Amino acid sequence: MLTSLPNLLTLSRIAVIPPVVGLFYVPEAWAAWTICGLFAAACITDYFDGYLARVWEQESVIGKFLDPIADKLLVAAVLIMLVGFGRLTGVSVLAAVVILLREVLVSGLREYLAGLNVGVPVTRLAKWKTTIQMLAIGFLIVGDYGPPEIPSVLIGTLGLWVAALLTFVTGWDYTRVGLRHMMAAPPRRPPHATKTTARSA
Repeated sequence: MLTSLPNLLTLSRIAVIPPVVGLFYVPEAWAAWTICGLFAAACITDYFDGYLARVWEQESVIGKFLDPIADKLLVAAVLIMLVGFGRLTGVSVLAAVVILLREVLVSGLREYLAGLNVGVPVTRLAKWKTTIQMLAIGFLIVGDYGPPEIPSVLIGTLGLWVAALLTFVTGWDYTRVGLRHMMAAPPRRPPHATKTTARSA
């Protein structure tokens, strides 16, 4: 059911994107910290929507569909804004590119494997990747508006590179699973099934 609490938490991650994007255009410290707070709250919902769905036995097809999409939309929007507003520059932009390309790749693989009724479980390494990625993005959002004794930009940039490395590793793991099923020979159809189909046509 779309209006269940787990699904509403998932939808909240999509709903928060417009204000997050809009606040990037406000060159004030309070705006940066507000973005960081909204982003952190959205990351927390990423844990609780799945947890509550399992505990309350409210897992649904639409929830499984929306959950990864909400995550990818939020991360993609923030990374694009960080690059656009110069908080992620130079060669470090490549880390964001790797992360975004991996998300597109994994989405395509998941869709393909779902058609084969093959599930792809989230690995522990992928969870670490997500955690480091979210923390790194939070530091980059605050950027130069953070406390002067904390090098927020440096911490965020290094964290994003670590996340990009883990992204590459986990993306390859998912790709191997997908390729294994793609290369598998399709099951042969019984001869009589073809004849029956031809007659009915």
